[in-house]
Amino acid sequence: MRHALLSFIVVAFSAHHVVASPLVPRQTIDDSVILNYALTLEHLENAFYHDALAKFDAKAFTDAGLPPFARGRFQQVADHEAAHVAFLSGALGDKATKACKYNFPYTDPKSFAALSAVLEGVGVSAYTGAAQFITNKDYLTAAASVLATEARHASWVAAAVNKVAGWSGALDVPLSLNQVYTLAAAFIVPDSCPSTNPDLPVKAFPTLTLSVASPGKRSTVKHQGTTDATHIAFFTGLSTLFAPIENGEVTLPEGLTGQVYAVACNSGDKVTDDNTVAGPAILLFEMDSNGNLIHT
Repeated sequence: MRHALLSFIVVAFSAHHVVASPLVPRQTIDDSVILNYALTLEHLENAFYHDALAKFDAKAFTDAGLPPFARGRFQQVADHEAAHVAFLSGALGDKATKACKYNFPYTDPKSFAALSAVLEGVGVSAYTGAAQFITNKDYLTAAASVLATEARHASWVAAAVNKVAGWSGALDVPLSLNQVYTLAAAFIVPDSCPSTNPDLPVKAFPTLTLSVASPGKRSTVKHQGTTDATHIAFFTGLSTLFAPIENGEVTLPEGLTGQVYAVACNSGDKVTDDNTVAGPAILLFEMDSNGNLIHT
């Protein structure tokens, strides 16, 4: 079952290629851009929880083998995400971006919970990576408050519901605006965003797929980029580990734990938007309480 859930996550984040980016790049990144970027993600999370909880009742959660308290707590998480949308929309006023239409590929409460943990982890990485662009200290404090709540969500879903570690390590991964949008675009229905939404300086990179493998093992590399990639960069904590692509395969570095992001690029020492070919892809390496890899 754990292998099935990991495969589901890989498929879920491999669909953005058919989605035309509803957001048009522009150059200036100011506080209003970052707040609307955050609001774009909060709209997605808000819809994710609202739709799933409307579909699955408490019995569906327990029938799926989840704890009896799970649905009630997920409702609280949903309320938090709705509050984040209201807060950011209020701060932006008539400049606030509106929700798009979304498509989430969960099929039952268990796959919903698996995707929830990953989405919350992406949210943490999104806020962490975007913090550098915020100049207004009040907005920075507010973003830190939301970040802390998203991190609590991610930890609770992972540990209390999915029964794995509630963290990936001592440090979380900061992702760039385009890297996060690439992951979010997997769930946005093409041409569904209101035409009145403000432009954001983001784009989705092509899909990257790595076969399921363990750290230290070989993995096949597939991507839909227009140029060849020479390396896979693995983001873990604040570190980036590079591994060369050889004959369509890469050896995953040792020591990867938790939620790891992989990008195909044309550099062996630095990842930029200009040298990114595809990705990020999400890899999950869950550990037991003794630090041993839970094999899938």
